[in-house]
Amino acid sequence: MLIAGPNLTLDRTGSIAELRPGDVLRFERVVVTPGGKGLNVARTARALGARALLVGFVPGETGRVGAAMIEREGVALRGVPCGGELRSTAIVIEEGGRTTVLNEPGPRIDRADWEALEAAITRSLPEKGSDPSRVATTLKGSDPFRGGHGVLVCSGSVPPGSPDDAYARLAALAAAAGVPCVVDAAGVTLARALAARPAVVCPNLAEAEAVLGDGAGSQPVLTAADARPRALAAAAELIARGARGALVTADAAGAALATAKGPAHWLPAPRIAEVRNPVGAGDVLASALAAALERGEPLLESARRGVAAAAASVESATAGELEPARAAELLPAVVAERA
Repeated sequence: MLIAGPNLTLDRTGSIAELRPGDVLRFERVVVTPGGKGLNVARTARALGARALLVGFVPGETGRVGAAMIEREGVALRGVPCGGELRSTAIVIEEGGRTTVLNEPGPRIDRADWEALEAAITRSLPEKGSDPSRVATTLKGSDPFRGGHGVLVCSGSVPPGSPDDAYARLAALAAAAGVPCVVDAAGVTLARALAARPAVVCPNLAEAEAVLGDGAGSQPVLTAADARPRALAAAAELIARGARGALVTADAAGAALATAKGPAHWLPAPRIAEVRNPVGAGDVLASALAAALERGEPLLESARRGVAAAAASVESATAGELEPARAAELLPAVVAERA
């Protein structure tokens, strides 16, 4: 699995009794880890035993520190140097489970920086004319820095200065190499990616509706009574706008899957008794989905595995962590319902 996670970060995850805006507050506990959606995808791939390479920008001194932290985790990283410094993300988790995430935008890059990242992606894709699925099978468990990855995942935000069609360009590179592309993004990055007809897009419902002009993109969906029909409608519209597959997640309710061919399905999420940290669940879903696609699983089965993995991940205290045995245990509860 090849992962484009351009906008890496340092996560500062703090626990607090209650977040009270305007007050001076003290965290009860803080954990500092490297982060970013792409890194969460890579962590999940590692947990699932998939061969994975993360490609992202490593700006300045803090970028080098972040890269060293990532490599100490055992995640293969191909860092692309650029100016500025690595961004930080503040994750505030209250006793009741409510989670607030404050994201910095990231370092400003220029055209040459983005082209350097595209070149790094190209070096890790199969050579033109090769069979990506056979190459991925042959190289399973081998050096992830070698080319031939069988799926490209474009995950998360892009730094300021990136082209609006950033992920559309990466999806086109994947298509030229005969590799399916999974896009997990929001805003203009997702909107422009649709034109490149990626294999799957997997936004949450708020992100999907914002792109489609039906929402602001920041409202929590939670378990709203109308989550299912809204997600199904959004998935269908994403297909109409160019995606070949669309998996729209609706928090604890489940996810809607639509394809350019065949019926749509609703995938109910398994019930989780204790949600410890919901941050990164969408990244885990994208990774488990991509890993299954790389193994040759059909899209519907890949989506089921993604939903089960995402449900398992919220039981972990650390964003992006996954216990594969727990995901396998939850998988039978994800019964696809034809819409």
